[in-house]
Amino acid sequence: MATALVDFFNEKPVPFDRTVVPESYRPSENEEFMCDLHRAYFLKKLREWKDAIIDESRQTMAQLQVDSLREPDIADRASSETDWSIELRTRDRQRKLIAKIDCAIRRLYEGEYGYCEVTGEPISLARLEARPIATMSLEAQERHERIEKISRDD
Repeated sequence: MATALVDFFNEKPVPFDRTVVPESYRPSENEEFMCDLHRAYFLKKLREWKDAIIDESRQTMAQLQVDSLREPDIADRASSETDWSIELRTRDRQRKLIAKIDCAIRRLYEGEYGYCEVTGEPISLARLEARPIATMSLEAQERHERIEKISRDD
C-alpha cells in the first residue's frame, strides 16, 4: 500500500520527505514498519510540533517586549515576575524538546527512527504516536527507569 511515489521524469523513487501524507492517514500495523509513508507521517508530525513550539516562543518574546513589568504595586510586580519566570522556564524546557525533535528528525533521515536504541527492536506505532521523540521501546524505557530509580535510592 505504501509504495514510493515516482518521479516521472527520472523514474526514481521520491524521498519520503517529499511524500504527501493524507490528513486522515494514521500509520497501521498492517503496513511495513517504517515504510516511506510512516516516515513521511512522523516527519510531518515532528515538524509541525517543532513549528508550534517555535511559534509559542515567538509569541512569548513579543509579549515580553510589550508588557511592562513595572507594576506600581509591589505585590502586583512580584506576581507578574513570578508568572514570567514560570513562562520562561516552560520555554527553556521547550528549547530542550526542540533539540530532541531535531534528533528524531535526524534519525528519520538516517533510517534509525522507530527502532529502540537499546534493543534495536521496533518501537510500537502507538508509542511513537503518543511520543514521537521516543528512542526506546516501552519495555526498554521501563527497565531504564527501574535501574535509574534503584541508583537514585542508593
